[in-house]
Order: sequence, then structure tokens, then C-alpha cells
Amino acid sequence: MTGPSVLRALNMVSRPHRDYIRFALSLAGLSVLGAGQLIADPAAPPGNGSSPSPPPEAAPAPIISPLVENSVVKVFASERSPDVFRPWQKQAPREETGSGVVIEGKRILTAYRAVRFSNDIQIQANQAGDKIPATLELASEQMDLAVLKLSDETFFDTHPPLVRAPGVPSIKDPVFVYGFPVGGTSLSITKGIISRIEFTQYNFPTYGLRIQIDAAINAGNSGGPAVAADKMVGLALNHLGGTENIGYIVPNQEIEIFLSNLAAGKYQSKPGFYDSTHTLQNTALRPFLKLAKTDEGTLVDKADTDDPSYPLKEWDLIEKVGDYAVDDQGMVHEGELRLDFRYAVQKDTVNGRVPMDIVRAGQHLHLQVPIPYGREMAIPGVAGAYPPYFIFGPIVFTKATQALSAAFFRDANLMGGLTWNASPLLNRRGDRTAFPGEEIVVVPCPFFPSKLGEGYDRPYFQTLVSVNGVPVRNLTHLVELLRDAKTDYVTFRFAERNKENLVIPRKEAIDATDQILSDNGVRAQASPELLAVWEAKPPQ
Repeated sequence: MTGPSVLRALNMVSRPHRDYIRFALSLAGLSVLGAGQLIADPAAPPGNGSSPSPPPEAAPAPIISPLVENSVVKVFASERSPDVFRPWQKQAPREETGSGVVIEGKRILTAYRAVRFSNDIQIQANQAGDKIPATLELASEQMDLAVLKLSDETFFDTHPPLVRAPGVPSIKDPVFVYGFPVGGTSLSITKGIISRIEFTQYNFPTYGLRIQIDAAINAGNSGGPAVAADKMVGLALNHLGGTENIGYIVPNQEIEIFLSNLAAGKYQSKPGFYDSTHTLQNTALRPFLKLAKTDEGTLVDKADTDDPSYPLKEWDLIEKVGDYAVDDQGMVHEGELRLDFRYAVQKDTVNGRVPMDIVRAGQHLHLQVPIPYGREMAIPGVAGAYPPYFIFGPIVFTKATQALSAAFFRDANLMGGLTWNASPLLNRRGDRTAFPGEEIVVVPCPFFPSKLGEGYDRPYFQTLVSVNGVPVRNLTHLVELLRDAKTDYVTFRFAERNKENLVIPRKEAIDATDQILSDNGVRAQASPELLAVWEAKPPQ
């Protein structure tokens, strides 16, 4: 190609593509002079570009395709987060932006954090002016993934889905991250390499494969695709705070598990192993358990269930999960990767069971171990729902959630008080439910102004144990107890160390509730599902 024709070819493409072409030429040891002449780049390594053709083993330079850019979108959302301390209201609207990518089935895949608690979602294509309304079709708070459906599906006539690469990429593979981070309005493309692949915790208690890259991922990048050789290898999630160029993407293998729920329209949690385990590294363990030198695996420290029929016991050595041998650090091998053994549990669970080979008291046993899909938490996540609440006279009740508990961690004074009082909001964080349907009922805020609360300390952030001596199972049960009570007074007992039991005149509290709501601008006595329980029959 002549010099002028090179310049004409460069000028016919957009500036970003000119830069990438120049970058690709530089990888080949070439540069373009002002007259369009291709010459050897003096900054290139010796011999690079000097031979007519590259060595057969040389990998081709990564080329960025306009087709990829055409499949990336910017996501706009107006977030109305819950007010965990005042559950009858929402926080002020906050405009959020994120990124997304077109997938098969005329859908947009994005990060859940970009669209959570939003009824007003829009997407905008790269280099486009119009925004298209979207609705949330499927979401996983645990894996931070979401699928959007567009109101105008003709958008997909000119914006095809981005192909996802099969399998898991390799360490050191180059990767481009596409998205719309803060600091500008146009599409951003950053380049890096895959530096680490692990099976680790996402949002407790969910585990999954996660890829670490050194390409920049900033606010607004979440939900954008990570691409290698024009194929998506994962979805950008976030970066590690306080560091430089440590970002994370969720790989295609986890995305496929998530999308398999699309037909059902509801996300089903992944199979998970929640027993407590520890390594076999300490030298005292092997003779103590009378293990052979050839025995390797991870030790069961405590089962996650007290069910006597559960097959695993304390001190069991898990040698093998499915087809995966477990080493003394609780790791398995998948190709070139060394991953936490929970990866094998997730991969080899079929119909809620996974085969395990164990050593117990010197005997080698083969077990079929039941594996739950998800874990019922005493203090659960919110899963995109606003917290339920019920108001009885001047007292507000809600259920404990991870969002409420996390709010305490941001306030040192609150944390100190909860710790001193041995609050279940702290010491049951991470516990599974003690019985089906268990909820921890909590008072999230001070009394509303009322003579009914005079003389009492403020019991907010305390957790309810019983009403009139009856243990409270959950928030619905509390409403039923108050609705069906016939006593003149209602007694409330709380779990904390420095607690104050409350005695409230029952009929006075019922009669005063409407006025209290009106005085404080509260629209309803309870969230809809609890109001239906309260109104199922008039209080006695």
C-alpha cells in the first residue's frame, strides 16, 4: 500500500479505531510517518518486524472490533433505596449509571448493582442519542447479575448479541473491558491481562468463580463486557478499593448458571456447601486421626445442620468430591487452575446430592451428601425487596436484614452499643435459621411521640423475644399475636443484655395508631402483606 493510501485508509475510520490500528502496527514493529509511509518502529525490540512474516508461534495482536462496541450499552437507573431505620419510607432518588451488553433472546445483561431498587431504567446504545425504557426481568443479588427486557425490541435488529467464549480463559490472557465509567460520556475501553482465577465468596453465603484482571474498572463500568478475541469472557463487577488496577469480572461459566433461570423467571440459588472445614496441614492432625500418609483432603470441623440423618460428621476427612481429588489445603484441580473444593460441589451436584469419598476413624466410605440450593439465613439479604414493617401505637417493628446490620457497621457508636448488649443483630449475623420461617424482629427507630411511650428508654435496635410471654417466630406471627390478643395490656420482652421490658395498654395503642400515623406523615400502618394479616379480622 502506498503512503497516501495508508493515510486515506486511516482517515476513513474513527479516531479510536485509528489509535487501535496504530497500536496494532506498533505491536508488529511498524509505525506510520506523516506521509503515510510504513517504517520499522525504532522503539520496537531488535528484530521485531524486520522479517517478512512473524514466527509461527507468535500470537496475533488483539484487534478491537466495531461489532463489540455495537453490543455495549449504557444503563441509566433512578435508585430508591430502602431506609432501613425508617422502613415505611424510601431514601431520596439517586441517579445511577452502569454498563450492559446485548445477549441472546433480545435481552441486556448487566450488573444488579446498576439497577437495584429502580423502577425507572433506560439503556442507550454507544454513539446513540435516544434512550429506551427497560424493565428488570431476572436478578441475583448474590451474584450481582441482572437481565433487562426492552420496551422496543427493534433495537436488537441493529445491535446483535455479543458471542460468549466457551470455558474459562487462561491466566495472562489479554482482555479488553468495555463500559461507561464516570469521568466522561463516551465508551471507554481499557486493556489488561487476566491475573488470577479463584472460586471465592461473592455475597455471603454464595460462592462462585471470579476472575481478577489488571484493567481499570471504575464506577459505571459494572455490567460491561470483558472481551478477548471479539468474544465475551465475563462481565465487569467492581474493583478492589484502596488498590490500583485490581478489578474483578464474573466469568461466563457463572453467567450461564444464572441465565439458566431465565425460562423460570425466578433466580434459584446455586448449590453450596456450608459446613465448616479446615486444612490437614498441622502435623498433629494426621497421627491424631490415625490417617495414612496417602490420605489427603479437608476436615469437617462442624456440620451446618443438626439433623442426625446428615451423613457428614465432625473429623470426617473429605478426600474426593465427585471426580475431583481434594488436597490437604481443601483445593481441587481444574485444568491449570487450583480452586476451593466448593467448586467441585457446585459442579458435580445433581438433584441436590453430590458423591463424596471420606475417611472416618480409619475407614474409607463413599457417601451421597445432600447439598442445599441456597441457605436460609437468620439475617437474610433484601433481594431487591423493601423491608416489611408494622406499627403498633408508637412502636415500629421490622425484620433484621443484612442491609440493616451493615448500617450498624458504619457507625462505631452503634456497634459499641450492640456489642455491649450482646445483640443478636451481631452475634447471629451469618447464622442459619433456627427453624423454618424464623425472622429476627427488631425495633429499628425510636418511639413516635406519644404518651404511651413516656418513661421508657428508647428500645430501638433491640430485638423482640416475646409478646405476652409467647415467643415471636417472625414478623407475621407478631402481627397475628397483636391482632388476636384479648388482654388489657401487651408486654414486649427483648433479647439484649441491658433491656427494658415494655407494657403498653392494648386498646389505647390501637386507638392511637391512626393519629400517630397522621402526625408523622406515615401513609400506612404496615407494609401491604402485613396490613392484609392485620385486617384479616378486626382486633378483639
